[in-house]
Amino acid sequence: MRHIEGKFKGFGGLDLYYQSWHPEGQVQAVVVMVHGLGAHSSLFGQVVQYLVRQEYEVYAFDLRGHGRSPGQRGHIGAWAEFREDLQAFLQHIQTLRASCPCPYFLWGHSLGGTIALDYALRSPNSLQGLIVSAPALGRVSVSRCKLIVGRLLSGVFPRFSLRLGIPSDLGSRDPTLLSIYTQDPLRHEYGSARLATEFFATVDWIYKHASDLQIPLLLLHGSADQVIHPESSRVFFQQVMFSDKEHHEYPGCYHDLYVDVDYQKVFTDLENWLERHLAGSPSCEALGLCVVRY
Repeated sequence: MRHIEGKFKGFGGLDLYYQSWHPEGQVQAVVVMVHGLGAHSSLFGQVVQYLVRQEYEVYAFDLRGHGRSPGQRGHIGAWAEFREDLQAFLQHIQTLRASCPCPYFLWGHSLGGTIALDYALRSPNSLQGLIVSAPALGRVSVSRCKLIVGRLLSGVFPRFSLRLGIPSDLGSRDPTLLSIYTQDPLRHEYGSARLATEFFATVDWIYKHASDLQIPLLLLHGSADQVIHPESSRVFFQQVMFSDKEHHEYPGCYHDLYVDVDYQKVFTDLENWLERHLAGSPSCEALGLCVVRY
């Protein structure tokens, strides 16, 4: 497996950090991953190992204000910054693979799921399919008082930031992983007033347009998720009218279900779904002379 690191220009010319992982042989498709609030692209390691073994090329970037990317931790001026950053990242990947057309799948987790849904509803034609795990679409594990403060200050002091107070042990039941989480200097626990209001406005928009989704959807959630209640995924799934949709709720699984103790069940469902949506499609290299500009 080859590992590549680099930067690309996001919204407003901001240099955003990204990583990619490449199989040594044939590539079936590209999977682009978007992480959640306070996280970063290096936390997808277990997923990356699995997907690369299955001949998928994986790309992920650190959202602005996260990980190795610049910006105030947990702050945006407008939701469009997230959307335009993702658009720029996809265009960057397509430029790297200009001589090698390829099916693209987008996977967003938690806040990244919200970002991915917003993007897919507006620009579905560039994607072969959409995967969202524990998407932030409903009640979040942040105190009501902090949410009210965020809404009140968004207009006058948008950069005002609070520690969200989401316990790290709600992510996974794996004690080794929790130890890594608590010692990770790239993780943070902050969200700004403006991020709060932009987030809730975007969630409202997504629900209003759920019936417009026109792309194959795989929705994954843990039944014991206390960060984002799984009921929000059930409600959203019912509102999607597109027939090619699939929902899995995993009994007892926590928020970061791809690194929870039952992650193999998640990976099996993921692999089966990806294979079904690649059936009959040529591999990336089979589509023509392939020279990827790493």
